Amino acid sequence: MRITSPVIGPVLTIELRVLIAGLVLLLYVWMFKKSIELKAYWKQYLIVGALNAAIPFTLIAAATLHLPASVAAILNSTTPLFTALVSRWFLHEPLYAKKWIGIGLGIVGVFALVGWSPVPLSMQTVFSALLSILAAFSYGCGGVYAKKAFTGVSSLSLSIGQQLGAAFVLIPLTVFYIPTKPVSPVVVYSVLGLAVFCTAIAYLFYFYLLANVGPTKTLSVTFLVPVFGVIWGMIFLHEKITIGMIGGLMIILTSIFLLSDVKISLNYPHLPANDR
Repeated sequence: MRITSPVIGPVLTIELRVLIAGLVLLLYVWMFKKSIELKAYWKQYLIVGALNAAIPFTLIAAATLHLPASVAAILNSTTPLFTALVSRWFLHEPLYAKKWIGIGLGIVGVFALVGWSPVPLSMQTVFSALLSILAAFSYGCGGVYAKKAFTGVSSLSLSIGQQLGAAFVLIPLTVFYIPTKPVSPVVVYSVLGLAVFCTAIAYLFYFYLLANVGPTKTLSVTFLVPVFGVIWGMIFLHEKITIGMIGGLMIILTSIFLLSDVKISLNYPHLPANDR
């Protein structure tokens, strides 16, 4: 989005992202003769498309035009917090102290990992930060709504329905952002990569996890975003790994452990008498 948004704008970037992703998934359905459910849930797809794609994608694309990467990563890490709160309100999912500690540790870990880069507190900066926070809240609402409204619906149907629903929601705004000048091949390739790899394929995994482990645990993977940022920076940009990065990574992994409700049993299995 950092490549395309400054050129064609956040709205058109996201419209192309979700539309192409939806069409790619439809092509997958046609090629492999999969069955999907679209007509029966078209209203729900519009809602989840808005909450889980159109709104947060566009807000983040707009915010990153003016926010540094570290600040954006920190704000994005608040998504599980909103998800946990919305889940408590609408799904009556209990919030134990363990989960609160996990969420708190995750945010602390993000600070330790990416650091805090001071930015001037201008109105533009504050507004961009607010957009990122609203995007995190929208993600939380979208994850909880999908869990509640699509029981028994396949992840493939959800992935396609959401992308097409988001594309439909954004159409009225897109007409105001049609570029008047030719765009470079780099922008075209960036949009295609964003749509296919970062959306179509990614959301198949996303909805599978949502249906099997719940919205709070699924969206806790946002804590891993800065982790992979460090890894890719080390591999492709030859950046050095510091003690602070390692410490932040360990804190984040601990937070995910707490949020995932993993239980470790120290009880050894009982062996038959003749095997002792």
